[in-house]
Amino acid sequence: MKQKQKKTQIILTSIGLILLLITYFYYPYMQKVKFTDNQVVQKDGSNTLDIDQGTSFENVKYEGLYQINNTFSVMSEKAHILNKEPDVVYMTNMHVILYLDNGRIVNILSNKGRYNKVTYDCFFEDDVRATDEETKIFSDNLDLIATEDSVKIYNNVIVNYPEASLRADKIDYDFATKYFKVSMFDDKAVKIKVLK
Repeated sequence: MKQKQKKTQIILTSIGLILLLITYFYYPYMQKVKFTDNQVVQKDGSNTLDIDQGTSFENVKYEGLYQINNTFSVMSEKAHILNKEPDVVYMTNMHVILYLDNGRIVNILSNKGRYNKVTYDCFFEDDVRATDEETKIFSDNLDLIATEDSVKIYNNVIVNYPEASLRADKIDYDFATKYFKVSMFDDKAVKIKVLK
């Protein structure tokens, strides 16, 4: 009987050691190999991003403040946060909704952009569209700085409003007051063509 107990103890001890080796050595090694094999490389403009350089998300939504008293929502179909810039969210199909004091709602959309989670600043690029139902703005770039009174809209800017339409290199536009300042990149005299 003692012979059988010794054999049983040896078998159970061996199984226990094998389980420990698998749990603490083999399984972590396999996970590392699996992660390395499945590493995905994404192309974002000229930058190549490895999955181990950050984190990717889908259907992201953030809330923030614009001009101290106006709330806004930032949404994106896809987002990526780099380890070296944890406060900046790189977004695909970016959509911002501004809720102004006077009850108006402004929608800003672009194919891609960046959102700073600390400063609440938004940078839109590639096919930017902004509207408050009356005024429609199209451009290549739009910078929404949370602490400034106006947004900076630049590169191929077109503004359509009920009375007319205008094209410019750069416009500083205040959504609350609907005032804008038109300028050129090379500081030459501004030529405005208002289309009716």
